[in-house]
Parts: sequence; structure tokens; C-alpha cells
Amino acid sequence: MDGRVLDVNWLARFCLVNFAILPKRPKESAHAYQSIWTPAGSPLVVTSRTVQKKLQTRFDLPIELAMRYQNPSIPHALRELANKGVDDLLLLLLFPHYAMSSFETAVERVKEAASQIAPRMRITVQPPYFDHPDYIAAMVASAQEHLNKGFDHLLFSFHGLPERQIRKSDPTGCHCLTAPNCCEVASPAHATCYRAQAFKTVAAFVQKAGIPKEKYSVSFQSRLLNDPWLKPYTDFELPRLAREGVKKMLVLSPAFVADCLETLEEIGIRGRDLFLQAGGTEFALIPCMNEHPLWLDALEKMISRFAPGTLTNGTATTKNAKLETEARVG
Repeated sequence: MDGRVLDVNWLARFCLVNFAILPKRPKESAHAYQSIWTPAGSPLVVTSRTVQKKLQTRFDLPIELAMRYQNPSIPHALRELANKGVDDLLLLLLFPHYAMSSFETAVERVKEAASQIAPRMRITVQPPYFDHPDYIAAMVASAQEHLNKGFDHLLFSFHGLPERQIRKSDPTGCHCLTAPNCCEVASPAHATCYRAQAFKTVAAFVQKAGIPKEKYSVSFQSRLLNDPWLKPYTDFELPRLAREGVKKMLVLSPAFVADCLETLEEIGIRGRDLFLQAGGTEFALIPCMNEHPLWLDALEKMISRFAPGTLTNGTATTKNAKLETEARVG
């Protein structure tokens, strides 16, 4: 029912959620989660908690973790920070790319909750870091072992978005999705264009990793309902590539910094089956950065830029704090 996730009027959203989604999706999601659940719980929460704890050892400031939905909740994290005297907050979202259904809704929810829990708290938001050199370097390093083994094709699979959300996020109102090459033409719209930012991530990755143009492509996964979503669709591309002769496939999901349902189950299980059934012979899901040391270093640098003098080996302390926020559509 989040209007930034399902961005239609309230009545239409109510009908879609209650009559089209809820009758079957909870059962499907429960089955999918069972296939990836660990003894410690949700892989996403477990990994995010570990990252939080490891970052905490590097800083003399409180670090809290929150999910956009459910637990650990945003209000709980804000109360913890407020109780520790925090009045200056750095909000670092675990979304490298801007989208109204992830980045924007998380920012607005934090601001809304903070206005009730700690109205005097000042909030600084780390901008999307889709082509930040440290993010790219960490992603390449975490994927290097798989790249070194050789592959026929590398598919970059990003979480999809309805095309209407791309258009709604276009401040110019006349650039996004108006031409096939709109993401290649400079525009102020790119500051809030998920599609353009995804392509910039891929361009930076393949340049640093030295991957030739003919050995990679981009697709979008996790679409919902029947509206037009960003294309091409991952579940169409995997069997298509197999039928065209790709035998050894690698898949990387740069929109996710920690493995979750969308990577482990949607790609690692269902995507694998689609590829192998269509004639492929080898399939590997490249894990997300998760707890990779270079990813922790990248997060540390982002925090330090806003909160200098707070590293544990420093001499100064501050009341700044970081709240990591994660949301997943569905």
C-alpha cells in the first residue's frame, strides 16, 4: 500500500493489493523464502546486521540498521539513536540507484518518523552512488573470482521498475523513455533516472573489469502485474541467450548490495532453471558484495566524508550517526 511502490490512486491500489496480489502472493513468497532461509534467519537481515557490526568497530559513533518495511524498523532505529543523544543523522541507503519505490520511499519514511520521534534531528542523505569508484571497485573485486573462471556471457540483472515510474521521476517531463538512446543523452533527468544510473553502473564495471562489449548485456527482473516494465526482462533473456548458443552464463545483480530473495531465489534458483532448460550448460550467480572488505571500506569512506574525525583510530568524536535502510518491493 506504499504509494511510491504501487503508484496509482488509493482506490486502485486497494483493489490491486487486496484482489490481485494478496490472494496468491503471500503463499508464493513464503515458498520462495523457505528455499533460501538460513538457521540464522533471512540472509538479507543476517548479512546487513554483520555489515552494521563490522562498521561499528571502525567508528566512534552509533550505527543503526533499519528496513523500510518490517523489522528492524525505522522508528526503532531512530529511537535508539535519539536515546543516545544523536541530533545529526547521516542516512546511508543500501540502494546504489535512485528509484521512487526504493530510495525515495525510504528517505521519506525516515523523515516522517524522525519528525515524530526526534523533530530536531538534522538529516543528511548520502546521494545515490551508482558510479562511485569505491562502489564499482568493490563490486568488481567481489566478482573477480567468478570472472576469472571464464564465461560466455555476463548478464547484469537489475531490479525492474514500471515505465511510468521512470517518467514520473523525470523532472524535465520530456526526456526519459522518449527515445531508445535517452540514457546516452546528457540530461538533468539522469539525477533521478534509475535506468540511466543502471547503465552507468554497467559501463563503469565493464571498463574496470575489462569486459568486451559482445560478452555482456543488461536486463531487468522482478516485474509485477501486467503494466509495461523496463525491458528486456531477465526471465525472457536467460532462455533467449541459451537458445542463441550461450553455454556458460554469469549473472550479477548490481542493484543489490546484499544477497536476498531477488538474487538467491529469483535468479539463483528460478533463473538457473530457465537457462538450463533452454539449453545452457553452466550457470553461476555472482554473489552480491555482502561483507566484502572493499565494500566495507567504501561505506567507511562515505561515512567519513560526512563525519570526519570519527574513526576509532582518530581523536575526535561526534554526534553524527548513520542509519542504513533497506527496502525490497514484494
